[in-house]
Amino acid sequence: MAHRCPALATAALACLAAASPSGLVAEQDTKVGYINSAEILANAPGAQEAQEQFDQEMQDSQAELQRMEADLQNRDEELQRQSLTLSPEARTAREQQLQGMQQDYNARFQELQALAERRRAELVQPIMDRVTQVIEELREELGYSLILDSTAGSIIAADPELDLTAEVIARLEALDDEGGGDGEGGAGELRADHERMADDVSERDSTPGS
Repeated sequence: MAHRCPALATAALACLAAASPSGLVAEQDTKVGYINSAEILANAPGAQEAQEQFDQEMQDSQAELQRMEADLQNRDEELQRQSLTLSPEARTAREQQLQGMQQDYNARFQELQALAERRRAELVQPIMDRVTQVIEELREELGYSLILDSTAGSIIAADPELDLTAEVIARLEALDDEGGGDGEGGAGELRADHERMADDVSERDSTPGS
């Protein structure tokens, strides 16, 4: 689950920046600019802190999955070593046990992955809100009809003077200096989810035979 916050946010930002009708470009009075959302998200204040917080919170989940995977592998290797000495009935029983363990692993992986995706989105959302705010203010202030995203692949060639990426990053940094952003992410409910997830990991580890 080593996912990255910027990857998720970049996709959402690309949809935002390229959402205007393409027919507007043909109008003579249309003012067009473009951004590189990947660069913006990589340099946005709070992005690195959000990623570090996410990585830290996911350590318990990753450790649990690694333990389950190692247990599966060890038991499978043990079965292979003993296969010649086991009766057909015993071998079948052991194979069925392994299949059950594999199913438990797959279910747990999906559960923890869903919680991780939700937590990552929670951490990224405040950053996305500020980026969206800055782009919209820039569009209105400078009279742009359309701002495209080069990361989305919607631009083949363009004048570098139309690139607003540096301006967006500068405004984000200024907004952060003014105290307009909260990199913490408003994590009340999702932090509670993480705490419950950590408790669940501890309970599973302390359960006999797990």
